[in-house]
Amino acid sequence: MGRVEKGRELASRRSRKAKLKKLREKFAKAKDASEKEQIQEKVRKISPFTVLEESA
Repeated sequence: MGRVEKGRELASRRSRKAKLKKLREKFAKAKDASEKEQIQEKVRKISPFTVLEESA
């Protein structure tokens, strides 16, 4: 039975990683500060300790 739970953990970890990747791409393309703030809020809900930073 432990294997089933582990599989679910791995699946959620993979989906979280994919979601964060998409949100990072959106954050990089975002034009204004309000759009970036909305994306940061979504990231905090998924992974509270992830930091999105401006590149350049």
